[in-house]
Amino acid sequence: MQNAPQKRVSQVQDEIYRLLVENITDYAIYMLSPSGMVSSWNPGAERFKGYKAGEIIGQHFSTFYTEEDRARGLPERALRIAAEAGKFESEGWRVRKDGARFWAYVIIDPIRTENGELAGFAKITRDLTERKLAEAALRQSEHQFRLLVQGVTDYAIFMLSPEGVVNSWNSGAEHIKRYAPEEIIGQHFSRFYTEADRKNELPKIALETAAREGRFENEGWRVRKDGSTFWAHVIIDAVRDSSGKLLGFAKITRDITVQREARRTLELTRETLFQAQKMDAVGQLTGGVAHDFNNLLTAILGSLELLRKRLPEDGKSLALLNNAEAGARRGAALTQRMLAFARRQELDVAAVDIVTLVKGMAELLERSVGPGHEIEIHFPPALSAVETDANQLELALLNLVVNARDAMPGGGAIVIAAKQMAADDEPQLWQTRSTPYICLSVTDSGHGMDERTLARAAEPFFTTKGIGKGTGLGLPMVHGLAEQSGGKLILKSALGEGTTAELWFRVSTRAVRPHASPIAERAPAERSVHRILVVDDDTLVLTNTAAMLEDLGHTIIEASSADRALDLLVNEVAVDLVITDHAMPQMTGAELAAQIRGRWPDLPIIVATGYAEWPPGIAEQVIKLAKPFDQQQLAAAVATAVQRGQSQGML
Repeated sequence: MQNAPQKRVSQVQDEIYRLLVENITDYAIYMLSPSGMVSSWNPGAERFKGYKAGEIIGQHFSTFYTEEDRARGLPERALRIAAEAGKFESEGWRVRKDGARFWAYVIIDPIRTENGELAGFAKITRDLTERKLAEAALRQSEHQFRLLVQGVTDYAIFMLSPEGVVNSWNSGAEHIKRYAPEEIIGQHFSRFYTEADRKNELPKIALETAAREGRFENEGWRVRKDGSTFWAHVIIDAVRDSSGKLLGFAKITRDITVQREARRTLELTRETLFQAQKMDAVGQLTGGVAHDFNNLLTAILGSLELLRKRLPEDGKSLALLNNAEAGARRGAALTQRMLAFARRQELDVAAVDIVTLVKGMAELLERSVGPGHEIEIHFPPALSAVETDANQLELALLNLVVNARDAMPGGGAIVIAAKQMAADDEPQLWQTRSTPYICLSVTDSGHGMDERTLARAAEPFFTTKGIGKGTGLGLPMVHGLAEQSGGKLILKSALGEGTTAELWFRVSTRAVRPHASPIAERAPAERSVHRILVVDDDTLVLTNTAAMLEDLGHTIIEASSADRALDLLVNEVAVDLVITDHAMPQMTGAELAAQIRGRWPDLPIIVATGYAEWPPGIAEQVIKLAKPFDQQQLAAAVATAVQRGQSQGML
C-alpha cells in the first residue's frame, strides 16, 4: 500500500496527465476497453470527430470506421494486432459524426495491469486530411505533367544528370531522335551531336553555360539514331533544389529543319528580288542612255556617209573618215548590247535551226579565235528548232566564243554543243515545266571563275579583262537575248575547271525560215523617188534623216513633233510615206501611226526605234527601222514600205 506522501504524488501526477490530455486539441486521445468501448474522450477527439464525451463514451470505436472497413473487420483486427504485437499503426479514412470523412493517422497501444492482464487500449488519432489532399493534388499534378510531357511529339523533352546522362525520355524525343527509352536512358547526351561538335566540346560547353548562367540556347545540326542529321533548336535549363544544389538539366529540342529551309528560301527569294530590282533599275537607265546614244549615232553615221560622197579622193581624209565611221559603228554595237541587256532591242523572233546557223558560222568563229585555239562542234543527228532571233543569236554565240578564247590565252579547244532537254533537267529555269528546251553550250578549259566572280559575271559593265579590254556588256547582252526569247543564260564555272555558258531556248513549233546572216553583203535596194514626211523631236536626227533621203533623190517635208505632222497631213500636204521616231514626248511614233492609219489607211508608215516594246497590233501596220541606221538601211526600209503599200493598193 502507498503511504500518504506517495499517494499525494501519484494524485498530482494523474492530475498533470489529465490536464495534459484534455488540453491537447490537435490529437484525439482516448481510452478503449478490451472489447473496444470508448471509456474516455479528450477535446481533440471531440474536435476531430464531432462527438461530445456524453455522446460517444460507452459506444464501440468502430463507429468511426467506414462501412467498408467495418465489413472487412478492420476495427477488430486493429485491436487484435495491438494486443498481440504491442502496437497497431495505420492510415485510412475515418468518419465524423456528421458523416464526413477525414484521413486519419492512428496508433493503438495496449494497456496492461501489473500482472500483465489487458486492461484496455490507448488510441491516438491525428487528422491528416490536408496533407492527404495536398499529396493527392501533387500526385495528380505530377501525373498530368507526365501525361503532358509524354503527349508532346513535336518537342524532345528529357532530363539530364549533372554529368549529362539521360535519365528521362518523352515520346517527342523518341519521334525526333528515333531512340526508344530503353536504348538511350543511361547514355550520355553527347551522342546526339555531330563528330565535329564533339571534338569542339560543344556538349560540355552547353552544360557549363547552363550551370553557370541558368540557361543555354542555340541552333545546330544534331544526329538521329540512324546517322541522319536535322537542324535543331535547343534549350538547356539548369534544375536546382531549394538550397541551390544542381540536380541536373531539363533539355528541350525541336526539329526546325523545315523552318530553316523556309528561312533560307525566303532569304534567297529576297536576294533574287533585290537583284532583279537592281538589274531592272540598271536596265531602265541603260535603255534610256542607249536610246539617246542611238539618236546621236544615227546623226553621226548618216553625216559621215554623206560626207564620204562629198569629199575629194584624198587618202588622209578618207583614213580619218573611215576611223570615224569605225568608231561610230563600234558605238552602235555597244548600244545594241546595252539594249539587249535592258531587253529593249528589236527582236525578230522566229524558228531557228541551230545546227544550220552554227555550221554556217564555223569559218567566222575559227577566224575569230585565231591560231592555237580549236573549235569543236558536237551536235546530235536531229535537233528541234528554237524560238529566238537568228541575227542576235549569231552575235551572242560570237561573244561566248571570244570569251572562251580569252579565258585560254595559251590555246585550247572550245566546244560548242547542243542537246534537247526538259525544264526539270535544270532547276534554275522557272518557265513552264512541260516546255521542252534546247540547251546550246560553249565550254572552255580555261582558268574558270570563283563563286564571287561567277555571281557577277552577267552584271552590266562588270569585266575581268582589264581596262580598255572589255565593255562588260557581252554576257549581259547574251543574258538579255535569252530572257527576251523566253529562255535563260546559265553560267557554270569553278577555278581551274573552265567555264560552260548554257543558252536555253524554247523548242519552236513553227517552220524554219531561210536566214540571211547580217555579215553577208546585201544588194542595193531598188530605188524610186517619193515625197516623204519625216517626224522626229531630235533636231540632229531629223536633219540627218532628211539629208540622207534627199541624197537618195526624195522630196522631204520635216516635222519636229507628232502634232505638227498631223497638222501637215490635215492641211492636205501630199506625201507618199511617213517616217517617224517612236520615243517622242506628248505622242509617240506608235500613237501617231495609229492616228494616221485611222484617217489615211493607205499611207505607208516607217517607225524608227531602238526599243522592242510595241502596243498590241501595231507591228503589223508599220515597217520598223532599228536605230542607229545608215543610208543603205534607210533606203531598204523605204523600198519595203513602198512595196508593201503597192501590194496592198496603198500607192
